[in-house]
Amino acid sequence: MNGIKIKLKYEDLKEFIKTTESFESDINIVKGRYVVDAKSIMGILSLDFSKGVDIVIHSVNEDEIIRFLDAMKKFK
Repeated sequence: MNGIKIKLKYEDLKEFIKTTESFESDINIVKGRYVVDAKSIMGILSLDFSKGVDIVIHSVNEDEIIRFLDAMKKFK
């Protein structure tokens, strides 16, 4: 399990979801005690994502983890 902290803007959601959907691994958004699927627009909208969230990728594929971390840089 690997993660990164990001801030999302409402106008970035479409691009964020498109990015997370490009990965085969399970990706979650963690905000406090809530965990939602990062590929789910309804799940993301149920959180206050504007104040920063933790993104967690569940993968054993090191190449995919590196690609994921690079993709998330644009949402910092």
